[in-house]
Amino acid sequence: MDKALKFTDSHEWVRDNGDGTATVGISEHAQDMLGDVVFVELPEIESEYDAGDNFSLVESVKAASDIYAPVSGMIIEVNDELADSPELINESPYDAGWIVKVKLSDPAELDDLKDADEYLRSIEEE
Repeated sequence: MDKALKFTDSHEWVRDNGDGTATVGISEHAQDMLGDVVFVELPEIESEYDAGDNFSLVESVKAASDIYAPVSGMIIEVNDELADSPELINESPYDAGWIVKVKLSDPAELDDLKDADEYLRSIEEE
């Protein structure tokens, strides 16, 4: 796991791209709990979300799970590959399986998220 990633309690991850934007996806643990992903509902480009808002939906053979914005901002890119290949979330949750890229409205919100070590400890306690 990339130690630069930040995580939420609801299992979303964020990668700070260093240019005022961030890439967002769901953790390996989350995709593991969901099972085989069969559909991803992607948000509209230029839509804006506050941290904690529901912005996407991931459906698997077992369940559907809302995906929450880990940071506030505007969606500047969606991973169109997920429309035809939702299994990328299972196969590569931290790379090819990213969901959106966001222009951060408050980069300081990144400081409120768990680092990789904190996140790993929290899921071991579940």
